Amino acid sequence: MNIGNHYSAIDQADTYKYYGKVLRVVGLMIESQGPQANIGDVCYIHTSRKDKSPILSEVVGFNNEKIILMPYAEVNEIGPGCLVESSGKSLRVKIGRSLIGRAIDPLGLPLDLSPLPKGLTSIPTDQTPPNPMLRPPISEPIQVGVRAIDSLLTVGKGQRVGIFAGSGVGKSTLLGMIARNSGADINVIALIGERGREVREFIEKDLGEEGLKKSIVVVATSDQPALMRIKGAYTATAISEYFRDLGYQVNLMMDSVTRVAMAQREIGLAIGEPPTTKGYTPSVFSILPKLLERTGTNHLGTITAFYTVLVDGDDMNEPIADAVRGILDGHFVMDRKIAERGQFPAINVLKSVSRVMNQITTEEQRDAANELRTLISTFEENMELINIGAYKRGTNKDIDKAISFYPKIQAFLKQGVFEYTTLEETISMMKALLNGGVN
Repeated sequence: MNIGNHYSAIDQADTYKYYGKVLRVVGLMIESQGPQANIGDVCYIHTSRKDKSPILSEVVGFNNEKIILMPYAEVNEIGPGCLVESSGKSLRVKIGRSLIGRAIDPLGLPLDLSPLPKGLTSIPTDQTPPNPMLRPPISEPIQVGVRAIDSLLTVGKGQRVGIFAGSGVGKSTLLGMIARNSGADINVIALIGERGREVREFIEKDLGEEGLKKSIVVVATSDQPALMRIKGAYTATAISEYFRDLGYQVNLMMDSVTRVAMAQREIGLAIGEPPTTKGYTPSVFSILPKLLERTGTNHLGTITAFYTVLVDGDDMNEPIADAVRGILDGHFVMDRKIAERGQFPAINVLKSVSRVMNQITTEEQRDAANELRTLISTFEENMELINIGAYKRGTNKDIDKAISFYPKIQAFLKQGVFEYTTLEETISMMKALLNGGVN
């Protein structure tokens, strides 16, 4: 044992603690004179009340050598002159297998207020995406357990998909189905900006006891500060990376990436960034690829990611939807019209695409899927003529075939919330349907 190293460490140790002090609070922003800190460092703000623990905050910017902080909690007890202490480190959370089956907040603390289990590993929430040259290509399909996806929009292990939908079209229900039925080893579910009422409802109804057994749920509700909502997304991604690096096949489900962007917009505007399209600041469009690119494959395991995107007024071309669609490896569009006619999950398979499907499926399955799409497309293009009785059978054999197959196709794509079908069963059902074997 080299005792000289210990002497050296003692010599270099600083025996003083350096504090800054709060100068002003404006909206979400706390400005302090000192201490020395870098962007992303966690700071503790000591309030005047002795019975209260320090308020956690993060350095988000500087202004004329003054530090701009954002709190992880409410700022009710902060006043002028409150002491600010820098931790000198970015946010870290504790994670391990013993957290599976539990709901935690963005700081990694259990929501049921129980103590953290022992033997957890501390990991940073903010990490860099893998080197693109070290990412293995996506080569295997993963079972999602939803017939409309497994048959016509097959997902690969390590693929990143956006689920685009307006409010109330069944996003949460679809995520619950994927979590229960998927072939992944572990689910990490991030509920960002959700109503507080919906959290327990999602865990107990949509996810259920079966889904929770292999899931970790990270929750940041809509009433929490913007920084907590963003950290919810970062923490969930970091947990997924931790399990991927242990060799697991991980599903990351984030509901919703739009609310992450809105939280970043709040922070950007508070620290003085100029607003651009629809008020979104430039930092929103820089953090999205950094966050979404962290998932996917590496040489140890895979993260298959499903990000829900809330499209305002069902406008698929609004800025966040457009930016996310360009980053991800596919998009599933949930259609309000399909939901209104009672077909769930309400996925519009003609407007949806899986960009890796051709690489991970057999030629036989691709031919069957293309034939099914053609039949749906032919029927929907001529739907008005058919419905008003203007089309006469025998005029066009393709339309005749589409009319006879359409009810069977709809029955195949319609699936009960707790109905379970394996990937192999789904593909054989699709082939049987086209050969006339499914009623």
